[in-house]
Amino acid sequence: MSIAVISYSYTGNNKALADRVAKKLSVEHIQITEQKKRTMGTIIFDALFNRTPRVFPAPNIMEKHDMILFFSPIWMGMAAFPMRTYLKYLKENSKKYCFISISGGAVNGNPTIEGNLEKLAGRKPSALIDLHISDLLPSHLKSDMKSTSSYKLNENDIEALTNKITKELEAIL
Repeated sequence: MSIAVISYSYTGNNKALADRVAKKLSVEHIQITEQKKRTMGTIIFDALFNRTPRVFPAPNIMEKHDMILFFSPIWMGMAAFPMRTYLKYLKENSKKYCFISISGGAVNGNPTIEGNLEKLAGRKPSALIDLHISDLLPSHLKSDMKSTSSYKLNENDIEALTNKITKELEAIL
């Protein structure tokens, strides 16, 4: 089975995790980029107007793989908008996929993400691993948007989360 890791990362946390998982599985890692630097304003406009931004490389890069492991933050209960182009592509191109995320999780977790993924891709992921930065914060820090959005995964976090992810994916891969 040919597997690819495809990631989008706003803060660098999902990229760091995707890099480590791709290395551990010895698979290709493709990083999604945009023409312009994303801001909180573009995130809000994308949410309000249901926009899907133009990303690079084009989603047909997935053609040569049987299984895609997507790594992306979750914004407002949805996959980050740059990832939407790839998820929509799956609707017409039958590929198995898993969705892995490390995101804030400070308010209510992400109870709507599975439905959002199914709507975009036309089917549920083979695995959904929704990890929260709020679970990594030291107990003396308040678990709020400011704390979780500024947190950078450290080496211990990346190693522990990589082990957790690869263990959960064993049965699927």
